[in-house]
Amino acid sequence: MAEYLLLILFAAPLAAVVLSFAVRSSRLSEYVTVLAAITDFVISIPLLISALGGPITLAHNYIQVDPLGAWVIVCISIVYTLASIYAIGYMRLLNEDERLPLFYGLFSGFAFTMLAACIMNNVGVFWIAIELTTLISTFLVGFEREAESTEAAWKYIVVVSGGISLALLGTVLFYWGGSFVLGPSYAMTWAALHKAAPEVYPPLLLVSFLLVLVGYGTKAGLAPMHTWLPDAHSESPAPVSAMLSGALLNASMLGIARFLGVVRGASIDGFAHSAVVGFGIFSFVIASLFIVRQTGIKRLMAYSSVEHIGVQALGLGFGGVFGVAGALYHMLNHSLNKSLMFFGAGNAMRAYGTKDIPGIRRVLSVFPVSGTLWLLGAVGIAGAPPFALFLSEFTILRAGIGSRYRWAVIVFVIFLIVVFIGFLSHFRAMYFDEATEQEVPRLSGTVWRTLPMWLAFIPLLVLGLWWPHSLWDVFARICHDLMGGAQ
Repeated sequence: MAEYLLLILFAAPLAAVVLSFAVRSSRLSEYVTVLAAITDFVISIPLLISALGGPITLAHNYIQVDPLGAWVIVCISIVYTLASIYAIGYMRLLNEDERLPLFYGLFSGFAFTMLAACIMNNVGVFWIAIELTTLISTFLVGFEREAESTEAAWKYIVVVSGGISLALLGTVLFYWGGSFVLGPSYAMTWAALHKAAPEVYPPLLLVSFLLVLVGYGTKAGLAPMHTWLPDAHSESPAPVSAMLSGALLNASMLGIARFLGVVRGASIDGFAHSAVVGFGIFSFVIASLFIVRQTGIKRLMAYSSVEHIGVQALGLGFGGVFGVAGALYHMLNHSLNKSLMFFGAGNAMRAYGTKDIPGIRRVLSVFPVSGTLWLLGAVGIAGAPPFALFLSEFTILRAGIGSRYRWAVIVFVIFLIVVFIGFLSHFRAMYFDEATEQEVPRLSGTVWRTLPMWLAFIPLLVLGLWWPHSLWDVFARICHDLMGGAQ
């Protein structure tokens, strides 16, 4: 059964890629992309349920679907679905119908590579899948072919590829260290590395972990390796920004989580968690300060992504059931909330003709419905109740209080207040400050651009009021697997 689910999961976006490139019809490309995304979302739920019964191993152990990978697949599939629906209304505004098949082919190819990374049981092949996400998404970042987007695309591929190269070096060192324990040639699975880690020379293991942490941390947008993220997120088309923030960062954090599982029980275990906590709190602080002084609407959303990826890192670093559960719940909630925020930002940018916050005023008079959803999303992304991010952040704080990182909890709380005040002050200006004499045109495709905002907002509210017990069971199982190493 699981084999057929996996086949459908990857066949759907691959079919969308082939049809988009072969038929070259903009409307067909739109609809097959949405159909592929919805198919992947529907398939991801039973795939997660199947993985809870035990890891599913295929292709001579190169492919493995475990609960952690399946959970990330669910999060990626959600963003893929929301962004593909929104893209229909947004991309038509660019008047680039001839190039839309290229966009949608790359868009589904991007989703395909992220999903593939989640099931790679060979550490080297996992690195290849992550690097492929970079190569494909670079063309999406620069799709609008403006000077700023082209520059952002170059910066993205140079910085991220440099970081990923460090991850490759760390992977090679991990394998080399394991060769002293398991022999000169062995299957490079997560489980094999975990088995060897306690007996690897500690300084070698430490250097290996720091390299993969910095490497995958660069792709995830952890500070200070985050420098590509504000440009790439702000210059990409809005649906691509949602995929970068709500999906790609999750796939990158998956690598960090798996390597934390690899070193669990080894001599550097404590240091590894401390390093992840350190990067997490530094990312949170840096992003908070930039949020306060930001003047670009999509750059504001981008620095919010740096902030929230730091929160996920804190949860993984704190460890324990509450830390891991909070981080994984935050992954889902951030995927939903940040998709909502980038959709709202895309609507505002296209209507007002600017990316600058001072040029966007009286949003509710222009977008009564989607503007209300965007404002509520801003309250949620700032960490306020009753929205889901408040619940996941509170769970991570609870994990920190019960750990040896209470100093990080204090810093976290202080800068949560800074983020709340800074982020919502920008929205107060955009919604309630006096507008200049400017006629804002009404945009077409309203349903396509508003529907995915509703589809993101409703779960955010529900998950903020009610944490399903079944999700807690999933997180507890993943925590058990990480603390005991890969299965």
